[in-house]
Amino acid sequence: MPFAFCTREKQPWCEFAESALEGPSTQFLREFAVKYGMVFISPILERDENHGDTIWNTAVIIDDQGKIIGKHRKNHIPRVGDFNESTYYMEGNTGHPVFETKFGKIAVNICYGRHHPLNWLLFGINGAEIVFNPSATVAGLSEHLWAIEARNAAIANSYFTCSINRVGSEKFPNEFTSGDGKPAHKEFGHFYGSSYVTAPDGCRTPGMSRVNDGLLIAQMDLNLCRQVKDKWGFTMTQRLELYAKSLNNVVKSDYERQIINKN
Repeated sequence: MPFAFCTREKQPWCEFAESALEGPSTQFLREFAVKYGMVFISPILERDENHGDTIWNTAVIIDDQGKIIGKHRKNHIPRVGDFNESTYYMEGNTGHPVFETKFGKIAVNICYGRHHPLNWLLFGINGAEIVFNPSATVAGLSEHLWAIEARNAAIANSYFTCSINRVGSEKFPNEFTSGDGKPAHKEFGHFYGSSYVTAPDGCRTPGMSRVNDGLLIAQMDLNLCRQVKDKWGFTMTQRLELYAKSLNNVVKSDYERQIINKN
């Protein structure tokens, strides 16, 4: 399936939406999970038939025995430039789940969620040791941030991060408009790849190619998560109770910013 969510067109793209648990993508990957003894994170376009055929951007987690551990729905939906995915699906309602697997406790921060530090934080609070960020993002607006955001999250939250981005380009049969006012166009842009892995201490692998598909293999010593916590104490000193109090006030309609006037 192409990256269709810029075109504002419902057909034929919505026809690819499927059940997270029983759909063909999940069933196909379950066989390979068993065959290769791997855990799969499978991003799909989910159709929720139990709730009015609502469509979600969802990652399904399949363990090495082919069992479906669970799913996570994308929390943050972009409305920037060509990325206006709110015309397709809703903000997720699954919170910040962490999935316990044979290879460690993993979480999935889907695509645009990498721009939201609190999204990363909550996965860490729930015990994630590795957070994957499957993305489809193009050169221009975000590329200079790509090498920073997930690396910063790994350091701040004392876990491993895996930043995954596709390569290639998309050209659609019909022109589509953009949220930033540029003329209607058919080309979506270049997906710049550059996938990489970061450790809790900030060390990272080199980025992969911007233009070619590839496979990145990295060894992770999950003991490093706790060792970094013990060394730096970021999680011990983060003052969650202070943040919670402030955030609880921020969401109130009568909230006033804490600005002290010298007069």
